[in-house]
Amino acid sequence: MADSKHNQANTVTRRTAIKAGAGALLASGVPLFWPGEARADKAKIDAVLNGAVTSGDVPGVVAAAADDKGVFYEGAFGKRNLVTGTAMTPDTMFWIASMTKALTSIAAMQMVEQGKLSLDKPISDVVMELSAAQVLEGFDAEGKPKLRPPKRPITLRHLLTHTAGFSYDLWNKDIERYMKVANVPGIGTCKLEALKVPMIADPGEKWEYGINIDWAGKAVERVSGMSLDGYMRERIFTPLGMKDTGFILRPDQQARLASVHARGADGKLSPIEFGMPQAPEFFMGGGALYSTGRDYLSFLRALLGNGKLGTAQILKPETVALVNKNSMGDLNVTLLKTAQPDLTNDAEFFPGMVKKWGLAYMINTQDVPGKRSAGSLAWAGLANTYYWLDPKKKVAGVILTQILPFADTKTLQVFGDFEGAVYQNGRPPAAGAAKAG
Repeated sequence: MADSKHNQANTVTRRTAIKAGAGALLASGVPLFWPGEARADKAKIDAVLNGAVTSGDVPGVVAAAADDKGVFYEGAFGKRNLVTGTAMTPDTMFWIASMTKALTSIAAMQMVEQGKLSLDKPISDVVMELSAAQVLEGFDAEGKPKLRPPKRPITLRHLLTHTAGFSYDLWNKDIERYMKVANVPGIGTCKLEALKVPMIADPGEKWEYGINIDWAGKAVERVSGMSLDGYMRERIFTPLGMKDTGFILRPDQQARLASVHARGADGKLSPIEFGMPQAPEFFMGGGALYSTGRDYLSFLRALLGNGKLGTAQILKPETVALVNKNSMGDLNVTLLKTAQPDLTNDAEFFPGMVKKWGLAYMINTQDVPGKRSAGSLAWAGLANTYYWLDPKKKVAGVILTQILPFADTKTLQVFGDFEGAVYQNGRPPAAGAAKAG
């Protein structure tokens, strides 16, 4: 009975928050007319998420999904913090980590549209610091780094596709070792010194996941004359009604923040002190944003709408088409092998499937049975936040938790179950088939 009352309270809270959110979005020119909500079998989608909470797989979760007609699902279950017991609500704030990358990439593509950035010219023309970037070839007998100049200049395309050669210490032991030897702080400190890491491959020769989008964010700042925070707020967040997305938390947002939980070796979850610096030396375009499920879904809806949501057009349709295409040629997205198991597990989406990268996100090249289509777009955040965008079937979804390490097996199961439930229960098959065709 206690669980039943809690779920009823959460449902009431969701409905109240939906009404409040609708007013805010309508005021910004973004319609939140959810005709799809009546089509969704919410109870079946709810059951997936609530089941994950009651089983103890996740402390709490917020998830939402939309099609080209509107938002047809939103749910919030569990706790923001297992110790305080504060309930999860749709307006809960989450650190979205590398889900920041898609937003920064779209900001960079806005600059490409305006002719202020080029995809294929040396990006050091804009960000001069990158002219000094070097490639790490290992360490000598004394443990000193062996560095050399890259074979070719880094371009914005290299940065946006993660083929510039930069790698995170989370997944590369040589970079982890270099940072210790050279006393370079981690990128999560948001210190400028954290950008002073070498590449581990020459530009254009390998997919390596690293600080590429942080440099892309610096490029946006240089050519726009604005801070990345200010630029995104003016050109993306405000037009799309994303009132709860930013690098710096307001007091009211801090009060709604979900705690990051660590999963111990015994599988138990405990809240930990973890957060992005609130007085950063630079705005980390690769991973420092906070947001809500509703806000991020508005961003995905704009991309689903060929760059347009309501009266806001953040990209031209032809630019969205370019962003959504493979931009890494014959290279492939590969397994991320952990170097720091306390923060991330080995991570690979759809093992055995060829994956590509567009100019903002990963592309799966095959249909996933009962779920996303070939050509769908997706990525994730370190604290187990995930999204996908299916242009063929006109469906987008986001699911947010706050758990470390990344690629948590139980959270990935919830994500997969949620995605399947969205496709099975979100829309009548006939309507979905008509839109997909």
